Amino acid sequence: MPSQFGWVDFAEADRQRMLDVVQLFRERDTRDELGIGTIRDAFADHFFPGTSTIQTRARYMLFVPWIYRALEGKGVPSSKITAQARSWEVALIDALLQSDDYGIIGREAKKRLQRLPSSVYWSGLGSWGIRLFRGSQDQYHRYLDTYYRLRRDQEQNDDDEPVGGPLRQNWDPGLPAPPHDMWDYCEMALTREEAEYLQIKIMCKHRDSLLARLVGSKSLDEGIAFPWESAVMSLCPESICRNLAHARDFSEAIHGAALLYNLMLAGQRETEEWIEEYKKRFHQWTEHIQLRWNALRSWHAAMHDFWTSPPLKMATIPRRTQTFVTRWLDLVFDGVGPEDARDDTYAQNLIRDREVQLKGSRARIDNPRALEMWRGASGDRQLDYRWATVSVIVKDIAVGLRAEEPAHA
Repeated sequence: MPSQFGWVDFAEADRQRMLDVVQLFRERDTRDELGIGTIRDAFADHFFPGTSTIQTRARYMLFVPWIYRALEGKGVPSSKITAQARSWEVALIDALLQSDDYGIIGREAKKRLQRLPSSVYWSGLGSWGIRLFRGSQDQYHRYLDTYYRLRRDQEQNDDDEPVGGPLRQNWDPGLPAPPHDMWDYCEMALTREEAEYLQIKIMCKHRDSLLARLVGSKSLDEGIAFPWESAVMSLCPESICRNLAHARDFSEAIHGAALLYNLMLAGQRETEEWIEEYKKRFHQWTEHIQLRWNALRSWHAAMHDFWTSPPLKMATIPRRTQTFVTRWLDLVFDGVGPEDARDDTYAQNLIRDREVQLKGSRARIDNPRALEMWRGASGDRQLDYRWATVSVIVKDIAVGLRAEEPAHA
């Protein structure tokens, strides 16, 4: 069955509310209450290199280098580049707000914005081969004076060509040109040229990744909550499917531990509404585990394959994390089972000991003050490995690839 692309057309107010909800979910997702973030991030980096949960739209992968290349062209010195770049990034917020688009970083904070897009996207720009300078953002700022000197002093031969070859650039020379009116009015939508550029960069730098398969397919299913639900999976090689199966099984199995943690906190807070909510969600989790019982039991019986899968082999998973995960899975699949885990003393002690192991005296379970500050949800969402972010970025590229005319003059 061919994959289909679709999305819901919201009014802007609805779209912004939707983005706020998605951002709230992202914040919850990234809270690593039980110390499984190394596993989560290992799979997310493997499937979707260059992405992060705090990215919003694909065109920032162009906005940032456009700004810095323009500043380089003006020869802004190292002593002033930080302030000047910040000024331009803040100006970009105003230009983007003219379009009333969604996913604008700094929509509310504006000039008070603490983490700028350049910081959010810096690592991804290097991963996708758009940023050629190999150091940190601060190192790049400090290097600029040297770069200008090398550029100025480079010898030319009789044909006006640089001796020894051209000076290594900080940014990909193939970067599309920015829109001429970028500082007056700017949109998040990619032109076809820009979308093709990002597609090619991803497919060249990360050809074996799930991200490359998604942007290469030029399509995306509507309403997909997790990457393993995408129809694109039917087009993926067995290696991607195998690793995604590991990620799915882990996501589903460990979710019960997160729900039990929140249920225990709700019980200690004696908030009946929260208690009933987490009891309901835990029951829904047990029903789902039972539906996939045979597949999950088979996965659990071969955990060596999980721990030695390529994503986890490339990461450093702490031994204590492996021990916690192993004990939880053993309890679910070889012990009391998923349904009885909710009220099992061993299961509750496992969760309690894990939080104390990670947080010490700051653990909510043993710290009344920390518990009092709990807002009713911490790391309670099922792991989606950045899918909420990635699906928006992939959609941006897919829409741009379908554009008949340039979206920007």
